[in-house]
Amino acid sequence: MDWQAFRLSIELALLTALLLIPLGIIMTYWLQTQSRLVNQSFQVVFTLPLVLPPTVIGYYLLVGLGRGSWLGNYVYQWTHISLVFSFAGIWLASLLFNIPFAWLPILRAFETIPQDLKDASKTCGLSTWQTLLKIELPLAWKGILTGFIMTFTHTLGEFGVVLMVGGNIPNETRTISIAIYDQMQTLQMDQAGAMALMLLLVSFVTILVTQFFLYRPNHLQRQVT
Repeated sequence: MDWQAFRLSIELALLTALLLIPLGIIMTYWLQTQSRLVNQSFQVVFTLPLVLPPTVIGYYLLVGLGRGSWLGNYVYQWTHISLVFSFAGIWLASLLFNIPFAWLPILRAFETIPQDLKDASKTCGLSTWQTLLKIELPLAWKGILTGFIMTFTHTLGEFGVVLMVGGNIPNETRTISIAIYDQMQTLQMDQAGAMALMLLLVSFVTILVTQFFLYRPNHLQRQVT
């Protein structure tokens, strides 16, 4: 069992989910104030990772973030951090690739909140931020939790984008999915099976716990209705 690869995968998944969920909430809240054209345009752009092959996304990220690009070269000159073949690179790639998995559940949850409820909160003297914190977020928590779990589990098992952008550097970019691939290449079936089972169990338990919380009654929702 490659525990370094497993630890790296957990770290990558947590950091990706913890950053994308607040960004997803902010983006959803901002889009509510925009026109329908702007809203739909953003949805088209940010849902592209759902249909594009990981190798296509990995290629463009590798070209766009490499030291041969203006962005990659600028970041390296100022920070001495490479955006490819490094943990920072696979984290950035994971953030971009997982946007729809974090954002879409949040967006759909906010869309189910009645507009009348938001208007009523304003008549009661609540500010925009108070309405968000006291009304909208408690009602949308299931979508937020779903987005977190989908982002975490998808990042945990991602292979193509991580391999293309980060390569296979032990303790730096070698995630559990890449380690499984390596073991399969060398016919180490027992090692590959153990790591695959670990990944399966973590994903299964995570989704099982999530389902338990998702199907609990939303007390605020019942009070409102």
